[in-house]
Amino acid sequence: MRFKFSDNVSSLQPSAIREILKFTSMPGVISFAAGNPAAEAFPTEIVAEISKQLLTENPVLAMQYSITEGYPALRTLLKERLAKDNTYCEGKDDLIITSGAQQANELACKVLLNRGDTLICEAPSFIGSINAFKSYGVNLVGIPLEDDGMNMEALEEAIKAASSCKLIYVIPNFQNPTGGVMSLAKRKRLYELACEYDIVILEDNPYGDLRYDGEAVPNIKSMDTENRVIYSGTFSKILAPGFRTGYVSGPADIISKMVVCKQVADVHSNIWAQAICERFMRTVDLDEHFANLRKIYRRKRDIMLDEMDNTFSKQVKYTKPEGGLFIWCTLPDDCDMNAFCQKAVQDYKIALVPGNAFLIDENEKTTSFRMNFSTPTDEQLTKGTRILGAMTKEVLGE
Repeated sequence: MRFKFSDNVSSLQPSAIREILKFTSMPGVISFAAGNPAAEAFPTEIVAEISKQLLTENPVLAMQYSITEGYPALRTLLKERLAKDNTYCEGKDDLIITSGAQQANELACKVLLNRGDTLICEAPSFIGSINAFKSYGVNLVGIPLEDDGMNMEALEEAIKAASSCKLIYVIPNFQNPTGGVMSLAKRKRLYELACEYDIVILEDNPYGDLRYDGEAVPNIKSMDTENRVIYSGTFSKILAPGFRTGYVSGPADIISKMVVCKQVADVHSNIWAQAICERFMRTVDLDEHFANLRKIYRRKRDIMLDEMDNTFSKQVKYTKPEGGLFIWCTLPDDCDMNAFCQKAVQDYKIALVPGNAFLIDENEKTTSFRMNFSTPTDEQLTKGTRILGAMTKEVLGE
């Protein structure tokens, strides 16, 4: 039987990243293609102890159905934490727990956009969100990224050209895939444009707590005097991605509509994981925990960058991120980036993510690719980067 799929999903393709990850099962392959937290970053002993306490003291909480909005104690803690830097406004905003930040971003699109409406995002951007947006038949428009964020002139031109622009999606802190940070000036200008043209901003911040160098930049949500910014976060990079525990805050009317949509999707997010996150936040020294995470990732980033500095062809340009999990590399304009990535995994057993995986149209030309330093071991980082460095010199010359 031949199946006719719905218009919403017929054009969707498998994630290029997931396809590339299949190569990682090949013997001897070193993967720089994932985006997983480091194994040594998981506080396994603490989680084991908290789990034991929960199952001893209140097993019904961890095993019974819960409310769609999320575990009240966790929601309260998150609201208090976000309010400290003006990222949550009591009386105007609300906050719910989601199944990772991915669901938060999907819900924002679902409740605000109709088929054919325009959603603007960075180019490149996170493939998971791009595919979620595509599933609703929206008109996706990508704005080129500069070193300090979106090109604001191009953004305003795109807004003017769009028939119905309702949402702008950005990852301002250590962006996936580029690792870049949007400057304060551009965050302010982005908010000004959103106000001028009556658009909602979706601010996705999965990496904000993983800053290793430089000064933190205020969240766009902290500038939100008109109540038009939705803010999504997650425990995936600071505790455990397997928990699938994220959250979304923003205008109360939008959040209440998200609750209704979430009810028909999954009833509620994993309550056991929510309870662990709440007790972890309440009992662990979070400053010390984040400092340990930053120490781990700073070391891993530096291992990769030091090897790249010493072994890569000078023809390869790459970022030196102040945080996050990724390094964005760019080959010369005349290079076939996809062939380069294919050769890397097939001949050198180094898995990379082609840059076009992060574009709205994967057929659009780019010479960039993404490298991840959080997932490999320190030994794999050293060995794999040296191998890749030798390949760059073989293919491109010194």
